[in-house]
Amino acid sequence: MAVNNSIAKKPQKESITEYMSNGEKVKLSPQIIRKYLVSGGGNVDDEEVMLFLTLCKFQHLNPFLREAYLIKYGDKSPATMVVGKDVFLKRARHNTEFDGFEAGVILRDRESGIIHQEQGTFFDGDSEDLIGGWARVYIKGYRVPFFASVSMEEYIGKKKDGTVNAQWASKPATMIRKVALVQALKEAFPDDLGALYAAEEMGNIEPLDEIPIPVTDDGKPAEMPTAQKPAEIPQTAGQPTDDVANALFGGEE
Repeated sequence: MAVNNSIAKKPQKESITEYMSNGEKVKLSPQIIRKYLVSGGGNVDDEEVMLFLTLCKFQHLNPFLREAYLIKYGDKSPATMVVGKDVFLKRARHNTEFDGFEAGVILRDRESGIIHQEQGTFFDGDSEDLIGGWARVYIKGYRVPFFASVSMEEYIGKKKDGTVNAQWASKPATMIRKVALVQALKEAFPDDLGALYAAEEMGNIEPLDEIPIPVTDDGKPAEMPTAQKPAEIPQTAGQPTDDVANALFGGEE
C-alpha cells in the first residue's frame, strides 16, 4: 500500500498591522475589521477590507474610537469609507497655520424671498426656509479666509426609498452646517484632509450616530486588540503594501 509522506500545511497566521493614532498603538487585521468594524450589514470583499485598513494606517485613524467607518449595505453596492467630523477639526487645530473658523446656515425669508446667512444653526421654521450651509476657515498669513457654501438639495441624506433619513429630518441645520465646515476645512488643508470624506457629504448612507459601537460576542464594547498576538488569528489576507498606500494618498506614511 502506498504511503503518503506529505506533510499537511499548517494554516498561515494573519499579520497584524500596527500604527500610532493620537499617541495610542492601534492593531488591525482583515479579520478584526470584518468582525468588529463593518457597519450596514453588507459583506465586504477582500479589496474593500484592505483599502479600509490602508486608509486607517496611512491616515493614522483609530476606527475603534469612531474616527473611521467601513459601511456597506447589501452585497452588490460598493463599500463606503468615511471619517467622523471631529477628525477634520482635530487635524486643523493641530496645524500651526489654523486661525479659527465660522460656520452657519443659509436661509430664505418666505415673505420677502431675501436670502441671508446666519451663524450657528438656529432659524425660524415658520418664516424661513433652510436652503444651505456656509463656513469660513482662517489661515494665518492669508488675507482672505477659505469659504465654502453648500445647498440642502445637493447634500440632504435620503434612504433607499427616497425619503429623508432621521438625522437630516430632525437636525437639518446641524447636518448642512457640518457639510459646509468639512468642505472649507478640506480646501484650507488639502495635504492633511484632501483624501478624507465625512459621512455628511455622502447622502446615501445612514447617519453615523445611528451606527452602533463595535461589540464583542458577549455584548460588551469592543476594545482595541492591543493584547492580541498575531499567532492567534488565522491567515485571510496580506498587509497593504506601500505601493497601494502611495497610490491612494500620494505619499509615504
